[in-house]
Amino acid sequence: MKYIKLLVPIAISIMTAIAVQSCSSPSKTQSKSAASTNALAGKLVLTGSSTVAPLLSEIGKRYELKHSGVRIDVQSGGSSRGIADTRQDVADIGMVSRSLKENEKDLQSFTVARDGISVILHKENPIPTLSNQQIVDIYTKKTTNWNQVGGKDALITVVNKAEGRSTLELFAQFFKLKITDIKADVVIGDNEQGIKTVVGNPNAIGYVSVGSAEFSANNGTPIKLLPTNGVTATISNISNQTFPISRPLNLVTKTTPTELQKDFIDFARSQEVYDIVKAQYFVPIQP
Repeated sequence: MKYIKLLVPIAISIMTAIAVQSCSSPSKTQSKSAASTNALAGKLVLTGSSTVAPLLSEIGKRYELKHSGVRIDVQSGGSSRGIADTRQDVADIGMVSRSLKENEKDLQSFTVARDGISVILHKENPIPTLSNQQIVDIYTKKTTNWNQVGGKDALITVVNKAEGRSTLELFAQFFKLKITDIKADVVIGDNEQGIKTVVGNPNAIGYVSVGSAEFSANNGTPIKLLPTNGVTATISNISNQTFPISRPLNLVTKTTPTELQKDFIDFARSQEVYDIVKAQYFVPIQP
């Protein structure tokens, strides 16, 4: 009996220890599970294309909701800035609204969507279309009045993109224009500025992202998109590859993406953000 009395407290202590350990195990498992859910942490800085920036800003917000420890900082400034900042380690990811040039092939490139470039006029401008040569003549000031192309008697205000913008480079390339030959009355930076300038001047002509222009026009902004080579400037025609001035919207990195960079880029290219891409009037990439 004496030995039994001694063994009872020992048995109770062992059982208590087992019970405490079994109760504490799930919390450790939960901690590991919670940690794995939010394993990615840190900050990504994206700089570059003003066409890509609004899209990536929205994608970044959704990514932050999925990863509470991550912050996505999106800054525009043009594709050239995106290239330069990525090379100089100022940005983790660059945004470039065109294909990479031969001297940029040292960078890694990832397409997140497709877009195009359209010439725009004020909605009140009676001109229904312009030939490629007429556009060239307007941008080189060989044509200075709308009545020279069948419009009303009014001087043409030429709106051009600032140097370093890929939209300018693609516009000049398509119309076989030397950038130095363009004679602009107004120089703008991003698409929004270009649209606002044309809205504020019924005699202006400009060119911007098809996605930005179509979105604005469909939401009551008094602009119209001119067809190119007889093809209407719409996201649908970019999607079916009939619109002639189209381009990829890319993210670029200096080297093979790190874990956080790769996860974000994969997310930005995934079906999880197709609704955001379409809401901003761009064409999602096909899986």
